[in-house]
Amino acid sequence: MRIDGFFYRQETLTAIQWISRAIISFLFLVIATKMMGARSISQLRLIDFTIALILGNILAQPLSDERLGMKGSLITTTTLIILYIAFVFSSLKWNTFRNWFDHSPYPLIINGKIIYGNLAKARITIDHVLSELRKEKIEAVHQVALAQWEPDGTISFFLSPQLQALTPEDMQLVKKPFSFPTTIIKEGKIDYNALQQSGKDPAWLENQFLIFNVDARDILLATLDSNDDMKIYLYH
Repeated sequence: MRIDGFFYRQETLTAIQWISRAIISFLFLVIATKMMGARSISQLRLIDFTIALILGNILAQPLSDERLGMKGSLITTTTLIILYIAFVFSSLKWNTFRNWFDHSPYPLIINGKIIYGNLAKARITIDHVLSELRKEKIEAVHQVALAQWEPDGTISFFLSPQLQALTPEDMQLVKKPFSFPTTIIKEGKIDYNALQQSGKDPAWLENQFLIFNVDARDILLATLDSNDDMKIYLYH
């Protein structure tokens, strides 16, 4: 029996053919996910969730039943991917088409008052809202200026202005510009590209090793900020 027989319907499959089916299915699904765009489970839209369920079911069947060939599954999956991509581009072009699947956000709480009709519209209970409040460390409903039900099934909360923490802007303070530190060493390996982008060279780094009395192989993580402040975290 040929190794490439995994692609077609068989009465029995060898271990190599089972492995071949698993590898092909895995790679095909990775490529399909890449084409469709990756999203976390909490961010799946209705169409994303539907496609994920269908694709998983279609590709799983030939992996457990040798009497089912993979040819039909791959063709069906490819067709669904094309339809999905067409839907995505159509939803970007036509608002009416997009709104049919992805509704606009609507309020669940306004100025501490629960909009019960919208709870029913979202098909959630008051207990669910209270649970989400606790997750956001919000003690009571009256502290919420606005809570919105989002298209991905999450709730966005905005506290009343008088309960929000003061910011430097509120206090008219001038802060230093935002600067994200650059990782120049990770798990004992020096990132010379990052080092160069930070305006430093290997000689400067060697001098830092002497100052801190460390070796690059002993460093778990080393970062460098815009003020040339190098932070070193050693293996422990």
